[in-house]
Amino acid sequence: MTVSSVRRPATVFFRFWLPALPAVVVVVVAILGPWLAPHTVDHPVGITFADPSGDAWLGGDRLGHDVVSRLLHGGWGLLLIAVIIALLVTGCAAVLGSVAALYPRVGAWLERAADLGILLPPVLAMLLFMLSWPESGAVGLVIVCVVAGTPYTARVFAAAAAGVAASGFIEAARGRGEGPAYLVVRELLPNLRETLLTQLGLRFVEAMYLVSTAAFLQLPTTLGDANWAVMVRENAGGILLNPAAVLAPSLAIGVLAVSVNRAVAAFGRGRHGI
Repeated sequence: MTVSSVRRPATVFFRFWLPALPAVVVVVVAILGPWLAPHTVDHPVGITFADPSGDAWLGGDRLGHDVVSRLLHGGWGLLLIAVIIALLVTGCAAVLGSVAALYPRVGAWLERAADLGILLPPVLAMLLFMLSWPESGAVGLVIVCVVAGTPYTARVFAAAAAGVAASGFIEAARGRGEGPAYLVVRELLPNLRETLLTQLGLRFVEAMYLVSTAAFLQLPTTLGDANWAVMVRENAGGILLNPAAVLAPSLAIGVLAVSVNRAVAAFGRGRHGI
């Protein structure tokens, strides 16, 4: 066994697994939270904005419910929808960007669509759509976020894929008569792995922002009334009485978004360098 073979697992650990550890912990807690919570969502533990105690480590909220229990119940819905949005936006944008790099005419139309998308920010598009069709629920939220976020992200992929599309092995594949699907899936996308993972992390952060904003405004009622964004909204008036009722869910949203983004970026760098 050589010294390099001993150092290699340690290098992989510090480059990928260590930065990913906070994300793994937060995601596991968000998913398993309903089973780990000491009380149900509506279980009263004391008076309004009660101080922390043995039964409620972070005190109570505006209705006297346990902040810890509501915190553990309120993460998985936001996480699930944000992951779906991030995967759909990244996947659609990667395919569109690759096609645009292969076919310049498509790229010109994509640039125009991206310019229009930039003029209408995703949060404004989400508000307009959800206020016009509130009955669309979580499905409508996902659709509008994907439609609003894909053009700009596809432009990023088109720029990253332009150099690859002009390389010799793409020309050789075209000479063999390979079609667009083969060129995109087998030739372009494997060479855009680092860009793919970087954009996935960034899209997740944006998706968490949009989903949290929608939940804060209670636009899609299907997200429930115990998620982290709703906790911030409902308990903001009592932040001086029990700051944990507001700060805990706010920190949970921020830590989840940032830690997952860092983990995905570290995975891309780690896999690229191994």
